[in-house]
Amino acid sequence: MYVGRDMTELSMMSKTDWSDKELAYFHKSLQQMTPYLNSEGVTIHREIIKEIEHRGGFKQEADYEHGSQIHYD
Repeated sequence: MYVGRDMTELSMMSKTDWSDKELAYFHKSLQQMTPYLNSEGVTIHREIIKEIEHRGGFKQEADYEHGSQIHYD
């Protein structure tokens, strides 16, 4: 379960101020709802994707302490 700021609070902030976990969670959520999003939702999702790409993506090598994906729960 996601524990963090909700979309109401985050929508008043720049995407650059979002944490990686927030970006990952809302990207996955919006990705699953893509067929049902209106134009505003699609725009928000594109902005999230652009910010993830700007940060270099989320791929990281796994090690003993960290997996290869960001866990937001």
